[in-house]
Amino acid sequence: MAVEQTFAIIKPDAVGAGNAGNIIQMIEDNGFNIVCMKKTRLTTAQAQGFYHVHSERPFFGELVEFMTSGPCVVLMLEAEGAISKWRDLMGPTDATKAGPDTVRGRYGTDIGRNASHGSDAPETAAFETQYFFNCFERL
Repeated sequence: MAVEQTFAIIKPDAVGAGNAGNIIQMIEDNGFNIVCMKKTRLTTAQAQGFYHVHSERPFFGELVEFMTSGPCVVLMLEAEGAISKWRDLMGPTDATKAGPDTVRGRYGTDIGRNASHGSDAPETAAFETQYFFNCFERL
């Protein structure tokens, strides 16, 4: 399996609950290299731009409001099969259906407040990484 990069967010619910460090530890314990990372608070325009693919969906406004409600931690991760590996570690989108050894199972509460985000494909990972990290921030 090839080494690849993916994008991750520790969402405002998890950061606000003091769980960012625990999630970062899970990431490292599962063999990911953190290429770059920063804590930020999204503006409405940034959240709308990032989630533009969902702009026609009924939950878009609520998603933008949630993602701007507090700071989040954005990360670029690297590992063999990083995209699927991170998605497996996150668990299902609905945290109530996630196992106890997943990020969402431990730190999420429902389908909206699910503690984390991860890219779903190489193209998405490239867009999302470039959205948050410029070329000087990447190691």
